[in-house]
Parts: sequence; C-alpha cells; structure tokens
Amino acid sequence: MQGPLRKVVYVTLFELIAIGCTTAGLTLLSRHDAGHASIAAVASSTIAVVWNLFYNTLFEAWEARQVTRGRSVARRVAHALGFETGMLLMLVPLFAWWLEISLWHALVLDFGLVLFFLAYTFAFGWLFDTVFGLPASARA
Repeated sequence: MQGPLRKVVYVTLFELIAIGCTTAGLTLLSRHDAGHASIAAVASSTIAVVWNLFYNTLFEAWEARQVTRGRSVARRVAHALGFETGMLLMLVPLFAWWLEISLWHALVLDFGLVLFFLAYTFAFGWLFDTVFGLPASARA
C-alpha cells in the first residue's frame, strides 16, 4: 500500500487507538471525568492528524533523499522523537486551558502521555510497516 491511501489508513488506525488511550490517561492523571477528558483526547487527536500528515510528508521527503535506505531502529527513534516533540509543543497549552491546570502541570501530565506515545508511535509504525510493507521512500 502506497501514497495517500497508506497515509489515511495509518492515521485513522493510529488515532482511533490513540483517542482511547488518551482518554484513559487523562482521566487517570487529572481530576476530570472521562467525558471531559475525551473532549481533550479528540481535540488532541485532531491536532495529531494534521501534524501527522504534515510531519510524515516532510519525513518521507527527507528519507527519500538519504543514501541509506530502509528504516533502522535509529531512524524510527528519530521519527518518533520528532513527531512527539511537535505534539508536546502543541498539546501542553491545550491541556492547560481545557483541564484548567497550570502549564507546568500540563507539561507533567503530557510528559506521561509522551512516554506512552513514544513507545506507541515506534511500535505502531513498525507493526504497520510489517503488515502493509515499507513505503516507497524506505525501500531499497
């Protein structure tokens, strides 16, 4: 699977799972109920979808220009770190506002989610590539 269809399937599967995980995490780590937390989860998912499409387009354009092909562990770690850093910068202010907490508390809260999502992003990407094959940009 290649091109836009690959991106749509990737983002859809990733975000459906992410909404459930984020709702659970925000409910456990904040004083808000699942209903309130789910709104933050859906908002963060919407941000993530836009960021994911933008970030992965840039990453794959960079990747296509590299001499070394394939997706090594180091390249997958770099991909996950870059993606999650961007998410952190966007979500901390959102969580602070919606959950009515300080920026510091939102950062600590989001840090817990980032730890989870670093592993999730890495594992999901690897599993997705295993099931659907590597994108053209990563093939030898």
